[in-house]
Amino acid sequence: MSVGKPRLHIKNNRAGEDVFRITPDRLAEARRRHPGISPHVEAFIDWDLDNFETSIATAHALVTWELPTAGLARRAPNLRWIHIIGAGVEHLRPLDWLPRGVTLTNNRGVHAAKTAESAAMAVLMLHNNLPKYVTDQRVRRWDPVFATPITGKTVAIIGVGEMGVAAARRFKDLGLRVLGVRRGGRGRRWVDQMAGPDQLHAVLAEADFVHVTLPLTGETEGMIDAAALDAMKPGAGLINFGRGPVIDHAALAERLASGHLSGAILDVHDPEPLPPGSPLWDVPNLILTPHVSSDDDQSYIPLTLDLVFDNLARLRAGRPLRNRVRPKLGY
Repeated sequence: MSVGKPRLHIKNNRAGEDVFRITPDRLAEARRRHPGISPHVEAFIDWDLDNFETSIATAHALVTWELPTAGLARRAPNLRWIHIIGAGVEHLRPLDWLPRGVTLTNNRGVHAAKTAESAAMAVLMLHNNLPKYVTDQRVRRWDPVFATPITGKTVAIIGVGEMGVAAARRFKDLGLRVLGVRRGGRGRRWVDQMAGPDQLHAVLAEADFVHVTLPLTGETEGMIDAAALDAMKPGAGLINFGRGPVIDHAALAERLASGHLSGAILDVHDPEPLPPGSPLWDVPNLILTPHVSSDDDQSYIPLTLDLVFDNLARLRAGRPLRNRVRPKLGY
């Protein structure tokens, strides 16, 4: 159903980072980039829940990270669309609160360029033993290990969505053989061989590097468990740019300490921020980064708003929206 003049509510969080905030200046710049739809959109920028109940009562669209979901159909009778400014929606599970007739979308694809660079950096760091050297530096140990060029090595991408495909393209530029595991097992560009989740262990056994970009769902939580880590090739390296709970971190720590795995780079954690008392801080051959691999402070919100305005035009015309989330699948 089309919406003649969409009313948009934008909910910012005061506690969030600036990189994720939609300010009046950023909104005005986006309006100038989208002159066709911009005059037809009435937008209201809010902070936390200051004016949420009043504004949402008449809004057709909501852009947010999180929201109070109880009784939403009653509180927002005109709502047709909710856009989440991240790729994951696991913090809103289960999605049974979503009112009938309301479409939920996410930010997948916005991260592609940055995550591709970070993926290339991470696999090169693993190949060149950087996690080991970080550990050596802590204890003032001089122990050089020499690496050949990376061309010809094999990387397995576990979860080949938009971020996985972006990584795959960069991996091919590095001369890597790229394997993939995704729900359904359908092939994707830049992936030499695709498999379904039932072949996970066989794929892991072939890979010199494992790059995880899984969403967090009931099916993926704990997927990279002790058995999966044991299936990995001895001396392989692991990267996680997906969601923290898909990996058994205690099992990972054991396999890094034993030398079964040569190194790991984790950009996502459980919980976040990672508490100062977490044992992961002291795990050897492990590099921790604070969930920064896929977001950039210059283009994240402009790209997000470009997606939002494109979908506003679609909403106004009664066309299907981009980046629809499938509530039953959780992504």
